[in-house]
Amino acid sequence: MLNGAVKAQIENGSLESKSAEDIIAWALQTFGRKIALASSFGAEDVAIIHMLAQIDPKARIFTLDTGRLNQETYDVMDKIRDTYKVSIEIMFPHTDAVEQMVRQHGLNLFYHSIENRKLCCGIRKVEPLNRALATVDAWITGLRRDQVVTRGSVKKVDIDADHGGIAKINPLADWTWEQTLDYVKQHGVPYNVLHDQGYPSIGCAPCTRAVKPGEDFRAGRWWWERPEQKECGLHVKH
Repeated sequence: MLNGAVKAQIENGSLESKSAEDIIAWALQTFGRKIALASSFGAEDVAIIHMLAQIDPKARIFTLDTGRLNQETYDVMDKIRDTYKVSIEIMFPHTDAVEQMVRQHGLNLFYHSIENRKLCCGIRKVEPLNRALATVDAWITGLRRDQVVTRGSVKKVDIDADHGGIAKINPLADWTWEQTLDYVKQHGVPYNVLHDQGYPSIGCAPCTRAVKPGEDFRAGRWWWERPEQKECGLHVKH
């Protein structure tokens, strides 16, 4: 639960003018060991890990291993761990829930309906995230406003009512994709090689494809659905 002073600072919007590095420094100082970065190891998240490592190499980082990730994602996890000497907590879905879902709906259930896709995301991603967030007072994400229509109003620091009123820190909220890539490459940060193959947004392997020329940033995620439906439930309720 946030104390009154921190809540007031978040609500008055004074943090919105801060740089990404300043936001991260403020968050680490404010929440200490009760804050964690939720990383999917896309360009945004590895940029944040680089910033975290400069301030506090022991800052908590966790990731959601759905069991359906690309090998390239696992590769960059190991490169980040080796480069920055950070500890990465791997959150897995409950085996019994995955087994029951697959028995009932099949391995590729997500292609058949939005309900099935959200069921899969819920079991493989949302429930493990909720377990991780139950241990913190704040979490850091790589959300950016220009990623997708559902994220256009993302604040740099907000109160996350969907997760018990903890703080949600989005230090790159006002960054563009180009700024993000520039930062990663200028600082020599290891990144997912799928970004060089036309994948700006990377999730589970069967639900992610390369983006075609002229398509929007997240066109390769759940490409069979409409843009306003393209959230897995981590940042928007089902």
